[in-house]
Amino acid sequence: MASPGNDATTTPSIDDAVTDNNLQPFFVLQKGSLRKSERNLSGAVKTRRKIDLSSASPKASEDVEDEREEENMKLRMEAFEIVWSKVESTIKDVLRDINTSVFREIQNWVHESFNTIKSLGTPDFPEATQSFPIVRDANSKKLFTGLVFTQNMEYVDDLLTFEELGKHLKSRGCHVANLSSLDFTTKNGIGGCLRSLLRQFLMSTPDVTDMSILASWYGEQNYANPVVVVIDDIERCSGSVLSDFILTLSEWVVKIPVILIMGVATTLDTMRNKLASNALQHLCPYEFTLGIPAERMDAIVKAVLLKPCSGFTIGHKVAVFMRNYFVSQDGTLTSFIRALKVACSLHFYVEPLSVILRECVLEEDNWESGIEKNGLSPELMLKYAYDLPSCQSDEMTDQTSESLAQAFSELKRLQNEWRAVVLCLHEAGKGGKVRLLDLYCEASDPESYNKRKAELDKDPDLPPTGPILIKGNAISEAIRLVRDLSTVQLGKLISIWESLTTGTEVYHRVFALKLLLKMEDGKSSKKDSTVTSK
Repeated sequence: MASPGNDATTTPSIDDAVTDNNLQPFFVLQKGSLRKSERNLSGAVKTRRKIDLSSASPKASEDVEDEREEENMKLRMEAFEIVWSKVESTIKDVLRDINTSVFREIQNWVHESFNTIKSLGTPDFPEATQSFPIVRDANSKKLFTGLVFTQNMEYVDDLLTFEELGKHLKSRGCHVANLSSLDFTTKNGIGGCLRSLLRQFLMSTPDVTDMSILASWYGEQNYANPVVVVIDDIERCSGSVLSDFILTLSEWVVKIPVILIMGVATTLDTMRNKLASNALQHLCPYEFTLGIPAERMDAIVKAVLLKPCSGFTIGHKVAVFMRNYFVSQDGTLTSFIRALKVACSLHFYVEPLSVILRECVLEEDNWESGIEKNGLSPELMLKYAYDLPSCQSDEMTDQTSESLAQAFSELKRLQNEWRAVVLCLHEAGKGGKVRLLDLYCEASDPESYNKRKAELDKDPDLPPTGPILIKGNAISEAIRLVRDLSTVQLGKLISIWESLTTGTEVYHRVFALKLLLKMEDGKSSKKDSTVTSK
């Protein structure tokens, strides 16, 4: 029986070709002679070219083989593009969904702030288009400022978050300009950020960087909607330039109802130390908080590795490497995603059967009928397949396409069961902040599986077969948290488990546990009623 430690739904693990020490954040796939390039991958892919073609000469057979290998490599690279595109779009959707609630909160605050600004009085058209600011009381110079705390997210992660925020606000009727720390440098001064601001709103760069130009643009045709300026990371901005920018906007806020949104990676103290006191006096701050990097990571692991996405997954060694890399980089999601892409590309480069994942993404489940389309002969296809660890069982002596199809189907079923168990453990461990990536690393460890399997072989009276997990730090913590739950809390958890395990064999065990809990609860209620009546 294939273990949950195997690393692909329909194709083999990349762990045999990748160790903890040789996966680099960047590498270049160089395409030379296909046979030589595969031969040079430290034995990761063995050259298997013996096909019985009695009707052809050895030279002709070799030429046919070379053509098929070249075609297979081409199809693999095409499949990689399809699979990674699916993974990448899934990650973007996940991150967008995580931010949705915060973005909506920011959106409501922006429109409330805009209404407040407008209630202070709106200048008529001639006054609004004059080339100087309107002098009023101090309150009219206040800038509504949203401080978005990114909770120590790395700058590269902030870029996508604030880009998506700008798109969200634009779709809700706001005029938005996204400025980066590169716009606030001492070298470029206040003119640099004003030029970027005008360029984004006017869709062109004026010869003069004058706020009156923006005031005329707003007063002529855009006065019905708020103007939002998003700055992704104030820690990286020049404090003096940013202070001058804030003072400039405050002078024009009556004519141009500007609302600021600024990313803050750490605490408010950073902003106080960064800005001049006279600039701080003009800010009317409101705080928002994004999800922590670990929560974002859990969401990505769940959507990409533990739910049907692309058919591609990673094994224990690669998962541990990527987790450690994520931790050492202070939770940089961008680096984690880049490393995942490296692992995916390496898998397609070294494994001929990885081309099957194309059908998985395109939801074409009948891979057997498409053997010839994979650039390999049926004989070579079976040869590659039966060299996989998942097909090394003593039970698989009949090496035919039918038995191979059954093996792949069984492997897929087992992985679905395994994934359901991991998701249930994560749901149980949320109260103790058990991270899904830690659970994934522990549950995918083949050594734990082999140890447990050996125990089952020695003692058949141990719990019945099914997804096998050996307790580790994260797993044992999740189990402990379940044991500490009250009956009511356990009932709620079981209801969540039911939804997570629908369509798997694990569901039947969860349902049986639910019935058992109801029976025990009923006995307790009956006993309490008897005691009360006495």
